[in-house]
Amino acid sequence: MTTSRVFLSGIRASGRHGASPGEKDERQPFVVDLELAVEVSEDRIDATADYRVVTDRVRSIVEGESFDLIELLADRIANEVLRLDRVVGVTAVVRKPNAAARLQIEGVSAAVTVGDPR
Repeated sequence: MTTSRVFLSGIRASGRHGASPGEKDERQPFVVDLELAVEVSEDRIDATADYRVVTDRVRSIVEGESFDLIELLADRIANEVLRLDRVVGVTAVVRKPNAAARLQIEGVSAAVTVGDPR
């Protein structure tokens, strides 16, 4: 069995996350990047993680839950994706474009790694 690193970049979703007054009043954009450590046993599509399921799970968390801190949003995403078949490690990076614009900086993001990143 091989452990491969798989990258899913630019998963976009709108959510109500933030600690500052008014940040949860309206949905704002979030972008999630994932690095997955995936156990692969054969050269078949069903022998790896289902990227559609991973992407759907990320969007459902961003759109359906609410966190003050993007650090905890990243942790929630990483731990949920780690539960999926064949996934043995996850690094989730959550970017918050509107916060970066308000601060006049290039980016605001948080990263969490869970499991075995190999």
